[in-house]
Amino acid sequence: MLTHEKNVIDDGKLSGSYKRILITSIIITFFMSSFLGAVFGFMGAMVGQQKVFSWLPGFFQEERDELIDRSDDSSASETHKLIEEESAVTAVVEKASPAVVSIIVTKDIPKIQEFFFDPFESDPFFNPFGSRDKNRNDANEGETEKREIGGGSGFIASKDGLVVTNKHVVSDQSADYTVMTNDGKKYEAQVMAIDPMNDIAILKINANNLPVLEFGDSDSLKIGQTVIAIGNSLGEFRNTVSKGIISGLKRSLTAGTGTGELETLSEVIQTDAAINPGNSGGPLLNIDGRVIGVNVAMAQGAENIGFALPVNLVKKDIDSVKSKGKIVQPFLGVRYVIVNKQIQKENNLPYDYGALILRGQRISDLAVVPGSPADKAGIVENDIILEVNGKKVSNKAPLGSLIAKYNVGDTVNLKIWHKGEEKTVSANLEERK
Repeated sequence: MLTHEKNVIDDGKLSGSYKRILITSIIITFFMSSFLGAVFGFMGAMVGQQKVFSWLPGFFQEERDELIDRSDDSSASETHKLIEEESAVTAVVEKASPAVVSIIVTKDIPKIQEFFFDPFESDPFFNPFGSRDKNRNDANEGETEKREIGGGSGFIASKDGLVVTNKHVVSDQSADYTVMTNDGKKYEAQVMAIDPMNDIAILKINANNLPVLEFGDSDSLKIGQTVIAIGNSLGEFRNTVSKGIISGLKRSLTAGTGTGELETLSEVIQTDAAINPGNSGGPLLNIDGRVIGVNVAMAQGAENIGFALPVNLVKKDIDSVKSKGKIVQPFLGVRYVIVNKQIQKENNLPYDYGALILRGQRISDLAVVPGSPADKAGIVENDIILEVNGKKVSNKAPLGSLIAKYNVGDTVNLKIWHKGEEKTVSANLEERK
């Protein structure tokens, strides 16, 4: 060992041959490290970009494939869901649009006086005799002309021409109404029936084999589900489509018609689908293309807050018109105010809910209509109707809305507070006159 070391080592210096071997090894090692570093760095970059080389070992190939598959599956799933929803919406619009109509309101009104400017009226040469009124043309004085004064929306509910819309769209009894279908055809419309309790009207046009919309069930709606509104937006843009979700259920609100009339609506559907003036009476559809509501109002000073009447109210009206030729509503025969905490406190009442039976301001506004079902059941002024067949009367479920769910001839059990004690009475509902 000592001899061998002495042959290699000479005065602490490496021999020439050993030095060459060592230097060569270092150079080779350096280049191999650089090369392998570059290769693996490039491979890492390719992995980050979801690229795979065919010559990678099987283990790494399988790992990469699994990562790519998971990423692709997630992206593909989201894309697939988006495409499915878009396809469903377009399918609903294509199916429903032929049955959505525009309602045109026209009326005979005096012709507008024609005013004009005469640049020479002050010059006696061009106006030697003057005129009785310098700027008026009286040729049309006393004449009238038919003009479009409003519009709304509606939808066809029967093949023989029954059309659903809002009551406030057709409230002018001196106006004429025309239904225009999606293909541009126009039909004179007759106001066949008006719901006295809800903002619903039924029109009739003379046509057959019309496309119709199917009804859904508004009692099974859920907040967050997709809805589609179609209507004659602003009275100008026919069959405008907007999409949104159900934002709330069983809302109560007071709506104005724009002519000073106010109407209290209860149990309405709230949606963020855009509902504009002119959309009134148009359908609110679910993702299956079934009508679940009738667009009725929008919130002023807010965005994306619209309201629709539940379609189950419309079903009853349609059935009534088909069987009786008019809308027949059950009638209890009381005048009331809904009790709240403030009314309870001010009047020292035992309840903060229910319908307090009160007379109106006029002498003819009786609390209980003589001979009515309520009168026959023994209900008197200052009674509080607490429940109708076990359902509590409140702002969200007013007495009128609860009674409207029943038919003429039905008997309802009313839980009331009468002269300081609770009792239950029965009332046989009659037809509203």
